[in-house]
Amino acid sequence: MPSSLEEIVGLLDLEQLEVGLYRGRQPESSSLKRVFGGQVAAQALMAAQLTVPDERHVHSMHLYFILGGDPRIPIVYDVENVRDGGSFNTRRVAARQHGEIIFYMTASFQKHEDGWDHQDAMPIVPPPEETAPLSDIIKLRGTQYETDWKKEWAAFDMRYVGDNRLPDDPQRAFVPVCQRLWFRADGTLPASSNLHNAAFTYISDLSLLGAALVPHGQFIGSPSVQPASLDHTIWFHRPIAVDQWLLYDQTSPSASGARGLCTASVFSQDGALVASVAQEGLIRHIVPKS
Repeated sequence: MPSSLEEIVGLLDLEQLEVGLYRGRQPESSSLKRVFGGQVAAQALMAAQLTVPDERHVHSMHLYFILGGDPRIPIVYDVENVRDGGSFNTRRVAARQHGEIIFYMTASFQKHEDGWDHQDAMPIVPPPEETAPLSDIIKLRGTQYETDWKKEWAAFDMRYVGDNRLPDDPQRAFVPVCQRLWFRADGTLPASSNLHNAAFTYISDLSLLGAALVPHGQFIGSPSVQPASLDHTIWFHRPIAVDQWLLYDQTSPSASGARGLCTASVFSQDGALVASVAQEGLIRHIVPKS
């Protein structure tokens, strides 16, 4: 995956092939065996944004990951103009590789309107400067894990606030799952709401599913876990700046059938609720080969 913010920006610069048809490139080097889901989602959102007026901004997007993407070839994004209304625009995007659809997205855009305004309060947490880099936490599992992490995800600065995994507590089922971290792009992004929304979409897929493993004392990179994003939803409430600190307040209300459901609230450092995210993903328990 991209090891710099410049590479992320490059991935989000799509090539237009025809009206409503775009091609997204792949990272130049990556050890991932399939395309990172957040990359497909971010490129699909960029494709959709290119077909709506500049004054219309995404407020919701609903995604389905159908097949694992091939990181060796580009992805083609076909944008369907579902409706252009007086206040809203609706787009459907199909991502294709090898003649098959690997991903679907439906997104809705709205022009700015004034109205009632309220939000949940941001939880009280230590500021990012007082929390450990996520790479330090990963290093506890082994230096190779840290090396691999930095190679794939260095484009973002991520700080681990903590979780409430209590695997030996018999009352664990009655404690709401909680996993929190701070993150921001490791650098400054151009002042483009389209780019910030897409960059947020990219990183939103990285850690959320891990919340479903907190009650079970597992981690998303464990050899005993086979993870995969199945569907993903983002609601954008307020303008979002990905090169400023954002708190990812994650929880998981349920896991069953080898799937975990995770939800999250995303706050800017000044306490504004900028987005809400939900995801269901595969968390299949596998027995590592001896």
